[in-house]
Amino acid sequence: MQKLNFPKYTFRLKNSENKVSIFDRIRKKFVILTPEEWVRQHTVHYLIEEKKYPESLINVEKLIRYNNLNKRYDIIIFKPDGSILLIVECKSAQIKITQDVFDQIARYNLALDADFLMITNGIEHYYCQMNFIDKHYTFLKDIPDYKK
Repeated sequence: MQKLNFPKYTFRLKNSENKVSIFDRIRKKFVILTPEEWVRQHTVHYLIEEKKYPESLINVEKLIRYNNLNKRYDIIIFKPDGSILLIVECKSAQIKITQDVFDQIARYNLALDADFLMITNGIEHYYCQMNFIDKHYTFLKDIPDYKK
């Protein structure tokens, strides 16, 4: 797999029926290793190990309904009160991050009301803070570390 713009992490991999799987520490199971999953797993490790978010507040690959459509988000971090702190959209390293990707996460956030957004293809990372009063987002250099 391609080297990404994250710190180096150790992953559990296995090969079964000519398919490589990676262990997802949030879902507690092996999942097929696709280029997007490679980015997602690096992002999960980054959030836990660098930003200190508790695993118990992280959710990966769940279904949401938006405008009567079923969509699947990549990563969400909850606040202890159950509201959503951060939505992360992961793309494979080959996917260029465009306005369409920002529009996708913004649509998800209409249903989820997260305070922060992160978009990554593993090479480029973008971080935004939402301003719900003025209905816009501000780009940040990084997302905040976890605070209890």
